[in-house]
Amino acid sequence: MKQIVLASASPRRRELLAQAGIVFTVKASDAEEVVTENAPDKIVKELAFLKAKAVAEREEDALVIGADTIVAAEGNILGKPHSREEAFSMLSMLQGKTHQVYTGVALIAKEAGKERLEVFAEKTDVTFYPMTEKEIQEYIDTGESMDKAGAYGIQGRAAVYIQKICGDYNNVVGLPVAKLYQKLKEFTRR
Repeated sequence: MKQIVLASASPRRRELLAQAGIVFTVKASDAEEVVTENAPDKIVKELAFLKAKAVAEREEDALVIGADTIVAAEGNILGKPHSREEAFSMLSMLQGKTHQVYTGVALIAKEAGKERLEVFAEKTDVTFYPMTEKEIQEYIDTGESMDKAGAYGIQGRAAVYIQKICGDYNNVVGLPVAKLYQKLKEFTRR
């Protein structure tokens, strides 16, 4: 395998891969994110595959990593908010309760004219402390919520509202790096 390519422009995913000591290049995916699935774990796997596939089609002798993260709460899928009002609605739904963060990861290896595929999803439960309307507005004022699924970043100012997590912390940031590392080891041994 000549190179590992991350099919994502996410700075958080880049940081997590670098932190794991994985040497890679970044080639952001331009895939149209069309979802045909309904279950959160299936949605993120489908989107991760679409992103990885769009980049893998332009690569030879590379292992491409695609990823997608969503938040699921009360039967709703929460992506990135498009407005302050949407961010407020999302955070109001999350405060004082437990929700799930799902990240799907797709690995596509192209080598010597052959292609291999591995797709998996990771789930982490996140519990928020109760937040007042003022606290929600003040958090939105930081600007952190606008580019993150569920309108919050656990690695940022929202950390003070996280009561507990059950699962992989890095999954909530945007990439289950420990599971990815283990899958990469298995994948490259085949």
